[in-house]
Amino acid sequence: MSGARALALFSVAEMYAADAAAAKAGIPGLTLMENAGRAVADAVVRRWGARPVSVLCGPGNNGGDGFVAARLLADAGWPVRLGLMGSRERLKGDAAAVAAQWPHPVEPLDLALLDGEPLVVDALFGAGLARPLEGVALALAGSSAGRRLPCVAVDIPSGIHGDTGAALGGSFRAAVTVTFGLRKYGHLLLPGREHAGDVVVADIGIPASAIDALQLRVCENAPALWQPLLPGPSAADHKYSRGHALVVGGDGARSGAARLAARAALRVGAGLVTVHAPEDAIPVYAAQLTAVMVASTADLGTALADTRRNAVLIGPGCGVSPTTRAQALRALRAGKRCVLDADALTAFRDEPAALFAALTSGSVLTPHEGEYRRLFAHEGDKLARARAAAAESGGVVVLKGADSVIAAPDGRAAINANAPPTLATAGSGDVLAGFILGLLAQGMPAYEAAAAGVWLHGAAATAFGPGLIAEDLAETLPSLLRTLAG
Repeated sequence: MSGARALALFSVAEMYAADAAAAKAGIPGLTLMENAGRAVADAVVRRWGARPVSVLCGPGNNGGDGFVAARLLADAGWPVRLGLMGSRERLKGDAAAVAAQWPHPVEPLDLALLDGEPLVVDALFGAGLARPLEGVALALAGSSAGRRLPCVAVDIPSGIHGDTGAALGGSFRAAVTVTFGLRKYGHLLLPGREHAGDVVVADIGIPASAIDALQLRVCENAPALWQPLLPGPSAADHKYSRGHALVVGGDGARSGAARLAARAALRVGAGLVTVHAPEDAIPVYAAQLTAVMVASTADLGTALADTRRNAVLIGPGCGVSPTTRAQALRALRAGKRCVLDADALTAFRDEPAALFAALTSGSVLTPHEGEYRRLFAHEGDKLARARAAAAESGGVVVLKGADSVIAAPDGRAAINANAPPTLATAGSGDVLAGFILGLLAQGMPAYEAAAAGVWLHGAAATAFGPGLIAEDLAETLPSLLRTLAG
């Protein structure tokens, strides 16, 4: 599977479309089901020694996958119990066909299946479930999680929405999830990502041409998405050819945010970085910055008229004021590639349309959830809201969080999954804005610059480990860039 295709994600509707395309290509559904069940059994055998297993089967194709896995495990000598929601006689199609090959007893779905602390195979419902678990299924989910029983989920843990990652009430919590063809959105969006555990993607025979024909627009954020466009210095470069980034800073008491962002932009490769600050705050900035230059915001207009100064960050530490709003509009109208963060977003809460009208294709907005609500009225899951915001505003939107979503106005979106909890520290968002700014200054397209900045931010935090503070992120970055360059 190619790198780009391996990053692609299915929605539930796209998953069904791929299955239908496979059938149209002459691949029997029974073959796909056998392959899926074998992948589940293989995942169990790879991770555990032979032990009691309880396979919980639902009334549809997910349950059919469970019947296949149970048969193969039993054939391999594992002690297997199989519980079915409903009766074998009511199964239909491929699920009925594989159930007929199960030679052992079929037990009613019941909490007794968890007696003896077995390994649990959750084959109740797949990614298409759109209603909360109830009855015995809900009780099994709660009891298996409460007892910390090892669990292998088929497709996605039952009770997790395949498109949104939302927990529909109670849900299973898996150590391993085996999914088919491609991962689903819900494997990466929270809380689905936490419930899915390690996700194994099994090739069950869906043709690559069927997947390619869907022209999937959502993927996981990873280097294969943007690394070919990641800028790096060449022998002919000089500091001006690598871009001159501007950071608009606030007063001296709030100077830390702009300083963090400026240093991050320089570390990620911008040739020059200048912080523009109020006149009385310049000594504060100058005392803390060396390679980053400092100038007065009174000179911002002149700087924006210089075509060599090609990227601007406004927001961190600026304050929510008419001045911040005016500076943002001025930079956008000057045709600069802009990152708008923090106060520069909140400054438009009373008239977001004025901001959207000024945005260009090189603009990136980086709201957290609170800032998002001040600008946008879209409801729904995180992915849907980020894509709707990008389409409405005309800029690239990074909806931040542990599962940040990067969305472009043309419908492309990437879900980020590498951010560790240690990023919940003051100033880390300012560093992220600086990373994106520095990549924009070097000419990287806005969507890819935003995606790369978000991934590098998470990777740097992971590499540093416990004890992280915001200042550590930019200092950890060079080793990551060396690895990517290599």
